Amino acid sequence: MDDQQVTEDRVLGGRVRLRQKPDGYRAGMDAALLAAACDALPGQRVLEPGCGVGGALLAAATRRPGAIFQGVERDSVAAALAADNAALNGLAERVAVVQGDVEAGFRALDLPCFDAVMANPPFFDDPATLRAPAPAKSGAWMADGGLTAWTGFCLKAVREGGTITLIHRADRLADILQLLSPKAGSFRIRPVAPFADAPAKRVIVRAIKTGKAPLVLLPPLVLHDREGGKHSAEAEAILRGEAALAW
Repeated sequence: MDDQQVTEDRVLGGRVRLRQKPDGYRAGMDAALLAAACDALPGQRVLEPGCGVGGALLAAATRRPGAIFQGVERDSVAAALAADNAALNGLAERVAVVQGDVEAGFRALDLPCFDAVMANPPFFDDPATLRAPAPAKSGAWMADGGLTAWTGFCLKAVREGGTITLIHRADRLADILQLLSPKAGSFRIRPVAPFADAPAKRVIVRAIKTGKAPLVLLPPLVLHDREGGKHSAEAEAILRGEAALAW
């Protein structure tokens, strides 16, 4: 891709270089939190469907240097950028990207099951629920098959005893739990709130395929401090790669 068509940004405290289109969906806070929630062990294989240009994928690979990562992205331009970004960051030996569509199901990829799946599914199923985003961003915001397709893909992609980690809108929590059950359980949920005195806008949900442990509601992650700081100390440490989201 022509260098004039992309910008280069640095994430994870400058440790990851990320080339992305200025008018497309750009990796942000959700990608950073998803990467921080990845706790893959050395040798484990992690899949991210809908990886975009690799914002979460590459940050997670940098955080977890012993793990192996696979990204799937249906947009050919974003998939090519993700592969280029893996090489740019010296991660091509551990990070692979293929073009594929969640709608087609996991079996269409012809890949063995993974130890972990992490995803940031598109937030909306129905175009009538919000003003349509820019065409270049619509694929990241609108899920043609909705959460049903994404949760079904994740359940097929992960081995028994493996983990599924999703970040999504807090008001879809009930739907996420219903769609992942009964094939997955041992849910652990971390709310993400903009301020300590505000309702959570996001949830990060961790489930174990065939898990049977009781649901656990973890303390919330508070992103901002009303006293004037751009981010809370905890959020800043996570964004810089100095802390992880423990489960």
